[in-house]
Amino acid sequence: MVKVVATLRITSPTFRKLYVHGSKCQPIRHKSISSSGQPPLNVPLAGLPTPVYISAEQADHTLKMTVLKNGMRVATIPYFGNYCTIGVIIDAGAKHAGNYVGGITHMLEKLAFNRTLAYDSKDSILLDLERYGGICDCQADRDFILYAVSAESQSVDPVTRILAETVVRAKITETELRNAISAVRFDVDTLMSKPEQDQNMTELIHAAAFKDKTYGLPAILPLENIKSITKELIYTYMKNYYTPSRMVLCGVGVDHQTTVKAAEKYFQDMPPIWEVEKNLTLEGSKYAAQELTPEYVGGIAWDCCEIPTYANADLPQLAHVVIALNAFPYADPDFISLCVLNLMMGGGNSFSAGGPGKGMYSRLYINALNRHHWMFSCSAFNHSYTSCGLFGIHASSPPDYLSRLISIIVKELCAVAVDDIRHPLKRAKAQLRSLYLMNLESRPMVFEDVARQVIALGSWKDRDYFIKEMDKVTAHDVQRVARRLLASQPSVAARGEIAGMPSYDAICQKFRSSLN
Repeated sequence: MVKVVATLRITSPTFRKLYVHGSKCQPIRHKSISSSGQPPLNVPLAGLPTPVYISAEQADHTLKMTVLKNGMRVATIPYFGNYCTIGVIIDAGAKHAGNYVGGITHMLEKLAFNRTLAYDSKDSILLDLERYGGICDCQADRDFILYAVSAESQSVDPVTRILAETVVRAKITETELRNAISAVRFDVDTLMSKPEQDQNMTELIHAAAFKDKTYGLPAILPLENIKSITKELIYTYMKNYYTPSRMVLCGVGVDHQTTVKAAEKYFQDMPPIWEVEKNLTLEGSKYAAQELTPEYVGGIAWDCCEIPTYANADLPQLAHVVIALNAFPYADPDFISLCVLNLMMGGGNSFSAGGPGKGMYSRLYINALNRHHWMFSCSAFNHSYTSCGLFGIHASSPPDYLSRLISIIVKELCAVAVDDIRHPLKRAKAQLRSLYLMNLESRPMVFEDVARQVIALGSWKDRDYFIKEMDKVTAHDVQRVARRLLASQPSVAARGEIAGMPSYDAICQKFRSSLN
């Protein structure tokens, strides 16, 4: 028999000291770390001031708000740190495009932070922002358009100037328009080539719920509408909806009076471009800003097509279905209970990146995904707006299982109104608190929270208010909310190979059968 002996060859002088004639490893204790030439980490550095740490009790989250003479509101809250986020939120979202072109706000998003009266290109704006460590962004949704900049806290005046230039003094040339159209085409092409269908299904379900009005208008510009977009139409939309009374300048981590002075200087004292150049806009009362009353209708919208798949993933062709119900706006007393219901339903995909287990105890995982191998995704969603909302479930499966998939969605929407939900309620409330507080650790998220509350509700409720409201939610509240939802007509959206899909009347009958 050959005896194999494992030998350890020690080449490092440091490691040699750890072994003495085969004895056990003995740690080497350094008498002083300073012998390496570096100061020890547990001794304060000489000549530097003692650091001052902020505590939760010291943090000031008081909102200050001022209304300018022209009607624009300026809202600020303090925030710890040397950087701030400041931006303008405008009541000019996609829901207002009824007399214009559906999706026009998508084009406005792409035209943001380009050439203005004071800046000859996007590059000059970015170079100016670079001096203050700034970055900029624009987002347009169905309710609002939001322009924002994050930069050093001492740069309020120049940053407000940049915001005013891009919001009310943008100089749209043919070059800018062509570039924006190219960017929109890229967005749409990317959307249609992705296996993920969240955005496509969001557009479809809103079209089904509100038809072709208000929130049913597209937030993503359809390619067939591009030819109807002109500079004059864009300027006319801006003239009618980018008015001071529909704007809020919001700052997080800024001095209030400094922000007010900057707003007066650039948004009040300096005129917008359509007042400087009178021939930019179209005339006609039909373009005037309208106060909308969204009406939930309910119905069905579908797109029979072939959905792309991941290359070499060996996944089947999927059909996607969304079933939604009429939900509540931000200011509704049941809004927090609706958010708890959304977390309780939960859900997700059959594949979890990073390993299984995330969200596995939500109702849709336990009752749907874990029980049916052919379900590839099933998740609840909640879209809340200033005057209405949508709550529902988005699920996908191979086309052959489409009828069973819809039956499961209907069953889960109805079951939560009668099941014993006391145990999952506790988990859902804890998860909602966690998500809410983690989001508010980000300054841009705090900015968006303040801006949306101020423009939608006229005030701001801090985290303490929402945490207390979450704690008050009971199982009775959640089930009452579920019954309120089920009192409305369902909205249905489907995309993919959906030839075997049940009719809208058959889906409504499934709801009636499940409720009886």
